[in-house]
Amino acid sequence: MLTGGAGFIGSHIADLIIKEGHQVIIIDNLLNGKKANINSAASFYHLDIRDKSLEEVFAQERPDVLNHHAAQVSVRDSVTDPIYDLEINVRGTVHLLELSRKYGVKKVIFASSGGAIYGEQDYFPADEKHPLRPLSPYGAAKLAGESYLYYYQQIFDLPYIALRYANVYGPRQNPFGEAGVVAIFANKLLRNENPTINGDGEQTRDYVFVEDVVKANVTTLRDENSDIFNVGTSIETSVNELFASINLIAGGKAEEKHGPAPKGEQARSVITSDKLLQRFNWKPSIKIDEGLKKTFEFFKSNI
Repeated sequence: MLTGGAGFIGSHIADLIIKEGHQVIIIDNLLNGKKANINSAASFYHLDIRDKSLEEVFAQERPDVLNHHAAQVSVRDSVTDPIYDLEINVRGTVHLLELSRKYGVKKVIFASSGGAIYGEQDYFPADEKHPLRPLSPYGAAKLAGESYLYYYQQIFDLPYIALRYANVYGPRQNPFGEAGVVAIFANKLLRNENPTINGDGEQTRDYVFVEDVVKANVTTLRDENSDIFNVGTSIETSVNELFASINLIAGGKAEEKHGPAPKGEQARSVITSDKLLQRFNWKPSIKIDEGLKKTFEFFKSNI
């Protein structure tokens, strides 16, 4: 069972898992996901992860694995409305874990956050042992999700893998929200609009391509142990550098334009995936220049 399977990351995961011969059940409320993203070979239920009727799906389908990607994904929106973020990212997660316990799910894969969960870093790149000091309700909710995973594993023997993503980008990302700067920049440049860079643009992030994230999900699928892994590149890229690269791909016509800096935005965020490399021989294969070109071409073809 894949929650958020009509969304950006989830739909890519569904495509590869189906290609490998697995049956996939998609749960999505389509608030952010799109029907066009849903693989035709999947069983689809148009439901919110908080819906009581979700129990009927668990009882009928009896999934072996829960891959949980449904979420409220915007850090800024979580600050504006922390109660809504709590409802989806904590209450929704606990609802799924309780149903997983009740109906014999054998493993849970959870999409966590390698940026928001660490907060302002003490060292760079951060590994999984870095102190956890989230500075947003979104980060706090992801940390709560990991704590509930640990509880259900310890008390009910429900194995889990938590994947702490860096900033994921690629085809199908929402270009109209507050999150997903690569998609936002690409979409605006294709519409001959000038993107606005928040603050001085020197804030850095670790950008990991969606195909590499999908491979991390599939790689850890059969592992019987419970653990937490970062999924990133260990490379920092500033927003100014990101804009310059995408602008060059688009033809280099836009000017660098800056706006006010949002309050509380992290200055630097970068994580190491050495643990995932050592355990599963996973490492990112798509360099940022190649990933940006693939992303831009997708939006160019779908504008």
